[in-house]
Amino acid sequence: MSSSSVNGARKTSRSAHAQAILGPELCERLSGTKVLLVGAGGIGCELLKNIVLTGFGHITLLDLDTIDLSNLNRQFLFKKKDIKHSKAMVAAQTAGAFNPNVNIHPVHANIKEAQFDIEWFGGFDIVLNALDNLDARRHVNKMCMAAGVPLVESGTAGYLGQVQPLLKDRTECFDCVPKPTPTTFPVCTIRSTPSQPIHCIVWAKSYLLPQLFGEDEDGTDELDEAEKQGENAEEIATLRKEALAYKAVRNALRSAQTTEDVAQHVFKKVFHSDILNLLSMSDMWRARAAPTPLDFTAIQEGRFFIQRPLNSSTTTGSAQIIHFQPANGHANGKIPSSSSSSNGVSGLRDQRALSLHDTLELFISSTNRLAERLRKGEDTISFDKDDDDTLDFVTAAANLRSAAYYIDRKTRWEIKEMAGNIIPAIATTNAIISGLIVLQAVHLLRKSYAQLRNVHVQFKPTNPLSTSTMCPPNPKCGVCRDTYTKVLCDPARVTLSELVDGVLGSDKREVSVYEDKRVLSDPDWDDNLERTLESLNVGRGKFLTIVDEDEEWGTIVVALGILPPNHPSDGPPYILPSPLPLPPRLEKQQSTPPPAPSRKRSAPDDEIVEVGPLAKRAKTDINGTASILDIASPNKRRRLEEDGLLMLSSKDDKIEDDVIEID
Repeated sequence: MSSSSVNGARKTSRSAHAQAILGPELCERLSGTKVLLVGAGGIGCELLKNIVLTGFGHITLLDLDTIDLSNLNRQFLFKKKDIKHSKAMVAAQTAGAFNPNVNIHPVHANIKEAQFDIEWFGGFDIVLNALDNLDARRHVNKMCMAAGVPLVESGTAGYLGQVQPLLKDRTECFDCVPKPTPTTFPVCTIRSTPSQPIHCIVWAKSYLLPQLFGEDEDGTDELDEAEKQGENAEEIATLRKEALAYKAVRNALRSAQTTEDVAQHVFKKVFHSDILNLLSMSDMWRARAAPTPLDFTAIQEGRFFIQRPLNSSTTTGSAQIIHFQPANGHANGKIPSSSSSSNGVSGLRDQRALSLHDTLELFISSTNRLAERLRKGEDTISFDKDDDDTLDFVTAAANLRSAAYYIDRKTRWEIKEMAGNIIPAIATTNAIISGLIVLQAVHLLRKSYAQLRNVHVQFKPTNPLSTSTMCPPNPKCGVCRDTYTKVLCDPARVTLSELVDGVLGSDKREVSVYEDKRVLSDPDWDDNLERTLESLNVGRGKFLTIVDEDEEWGTIVVALGILPPNHPSDGPPYILPSPLPLPPRLEKQQSTPPPAPSRKRSAPDDEIVEVGPLAKRAKTDINGTASILDIASPNKRRRLEEDGLLMLSSKDDKIEDDVIEID
């Protein structure tokens, strides 16, 4: 038997099940289908395996992330030897062995980079999303709406999951339904008056760590914003002084020989001096329990007690009685060793409850490790849930702060989950969702739009899967309802006015131009119109949004690309679309006048007599002449006066000031 016949037999055998389910015609089409898979994580690994075995012929796999130890429990394409390597590269290499007839092109990059523009997206037949963050999902959604490429969106959270096929002008897009905004906390709550463990964790991760080891040297930006929001001025002034004092601590961490003395210096500044400064503002603690400054030496020697106020006090016209007890019932929070055996998992490092003494030791150790990294050449250190040094520091700092404010302390695992925004991931849910993604992708490729469904995996044993028909686009959506067009240009040569005038063509009207959230021009501000796009930091992969100021026409969104290689150097600096985009005409909102008061009156025997509106009659003076004063309403008189006109009550009125009389 020839090698070609052997390969043909292998191919037939490998695709036999897919052909039986999908049909030979669709299977043949799949071998030439170009699919973009964004994300090689929990869902991405399962999905890559599925589309490889289904027979999608040309797969581009894109992911920015590298493999971490915590990925190995569910992302089965990776092994321990692959840690710190690119997810996209390793996943492509592993899955490629499942079906040698499939071509997988891995890309280790950020999907938001300029090179992945509308032209690039337009080269795919379908896009499959396996992302875990909202910003990237919105970006891919907009690119697919602009390029007119079908998209299948997905996500999981524990036992819950969802699959949503998206197609411009046929279904709602990802942004048609507003998404919940992330929870935020007031600056003063985080910095001065925490009351929950999450407040202390956010403080350690987003404030203390950047202040000491990151780029944030003074931390004044958020204080400026808090001042604009009207937060406590006295408290903000104290926090400004506190922020300036961190400069000396930062210098000590970077220049001095790293010893426990440096960690002690940081501890005394953060958990003793700063708390004493807050206690000096007595008004702040009238309605809440004042924190306790921590004592470094006393905690180390095991003689430090934290007294926690209980909520069992009552007020009956006399002074409030508050009872106290030591934290954890032990001096300095030390837990007897026998307690570790009461819980099968408490012996694990991440899930063990730390005593106050252990927390201090962890703080010293992690501070020294981070300072050592700075002295070895790292410019800045930011939080990463898989970086043991930063996670240990945030764990220790958050728990020390919690102790000072009588807040329940958390284990290292709980803090990792909260600080890293970890959503519980279950391999089985990922597998179910990835299978459903392929089913919806097949419907899109077949153009069986009536078969498209939103699918939800829910934690209900009697009904684990629920489906709903696709909703039409939201007419007020600011993404999929815009009119998209593409312009290839040289940003160094084309000006903003040239591009806008070219896109609008002969239809000249007043417009405003935006790039993302930046205003580039509007009818009252045209300073940028003669500037080049390059000088405005606008180029390939960016969108220019042209908004009609009179709200008569829809919004035009211009996706920018680069000129083709064969474009003559002395040719025009841009290539306009043909035909030019024609946005829809917007329907003007008709303001309905308030209903006139009813003139109906009841008559005997339920007979209703309708009385017509009475004609208005101007009041006359004694000579029967209509009075000018009565003809002009007070509102009209006021409007005329605002325009510089003076209405006289009669022709005999005298004018004292110099005015121009109009007949």
